[in-house]
Amino acid sequence: MNNYLKKAILSGFVYFATISALQAQSKKLEKDSPKKVRQFFVSSLVKIGDPVLEALSKNELKAKMPVERSPGAWDARTHVTYLEAFGRLLSGMAPWLELGSDQTPEGKLRAKYIDLAQKSIHNATDPGSPDFMNFVNDKQPLVDAAFFAQALLRAPKQLWEPLDAITKENVVKALKSSRKIEPYQSNWLLFAGMVEAAIIKFDQDEDQKRLGYALEQHKKWYLGDGTYGDGPDFHWDYYNSFVIHPMQLDIYNVLKDKNNDYKNDFNTELKRARRYAAVQERLISPDGTYPPIGRSLAYRFGAFQLLSQMALWKELPKGVTPAQVRSALYAMIHNQINAEGTFDKQGWLQVGLYGHQNNIGEGYISTGSLYLCSQAFLVLGLPETDAFWSDAYQPWTQKKVWSGQEIPIDHAEK
Repeated sequence: MNNYLKKAILSGFVYFATISALQAQSKKLEKDSPKKVRQFFVSSLVKIGDPVLEALSKNELKAKMPVERSPGAWDARTHVTYLEAFGRLLSGMAPWLELGSDQTPEGKLRAKYIDLAQKSIHNATDPGSPDFMNFVNDKQPLVDAAFFAQALLRAPKQLWEPLDAITKENVVKALKSSRKIEPYQSNWLLFAGMVEAAIIKFDQDEDQKRLGYALEQHKKWYLGDGTYGDGPDFHWDYYNSFVIHPMQLDIYNVLKDKNNDYKNDFNTELKRARRYAAVQERLISPDGTYPPIGRSLAYRFGAFQLLSQMALWKELPKGVTPAQVRSALYAMIHNQINAEGTFDKQGWLQVGLYGHQNNIGEGYISTGSLYLCSQAFLVLGLPETDAFWSDAYQPWTQKKVWSGQEIPIDHAEK
């Protein structure tokens, strides 16, 4: 038997063993109480975020955070990776923090991370700080200035209002400084738009051209059935969830409160996002896996940000219950968070989709990039008394259909 055949047989054994284990695990997770599921979500988000916020709050992020790169990395990435880690993490964590502190164990835990986040915001935007972030050098900082801005919009009561006047001034200066970066003709336009939305909310003198152009181009790039092109062309990846729907929703959410003229645009985008969420829910397999399609797979379960956001906003598609979304996200996140190699020995995320798979990262991927996975935890912004967290386990669409149950017929939408 030649080596190629031996490797093929071995790979087959590994594949079937892994799938069998995931199927068994999925069956086991069905028995977990809603309370246990929320505890898992909270502990997972804290596990992801703790190294970043603990270090940055002490001005030690650049000194402590490792910078892993894939073989095809464009450069060292050290000039952009720290803002990536901070902006992306905070954007996903923000709805949970916005619940504020209380005397429950979870409320006390939130109080700790609210404090760490506020200190981290100060250090990240203070020009005299060792951990002052790069908002201007190269193009990448525009992306993560946008995620940082999105975090502030998602948790204004905890991440903006308590800041002292100097820190607020530094935040606005940092966001405005990113204007020197011209976005690509793609989803990048929304990064510029998101920065301007935060400036509208927290300051003044927004750049209406950058904001308006981003939104108008995406109207032109809508392809139908809940999907936008990444630019004028269709890309079969998860960028409709990584960026395009969530950022449009959050931008229009700001604009409609300032100007009634934007309400129709908001409602149109909400309808499209709801359809895309329906598709996302159907992509999750009975064992909690999903198709590894397109680029940026190293963002892991962040690919399902949009589904999580629609659950947070109570805008799930007709026929999709909060409990089935919770159950699906639980199985999916559980698979990936517990895969060997997801974290290094110090608790930092490592490049990969399922465990540590360094070659899966594109040239723009480094350690900081990986923290976009936190976006799957937006649902933690719903209090534990909400039906999302209190209703009993329910199977999701693929779990139903592949066990012989009836499911609603799916229809495309314009």
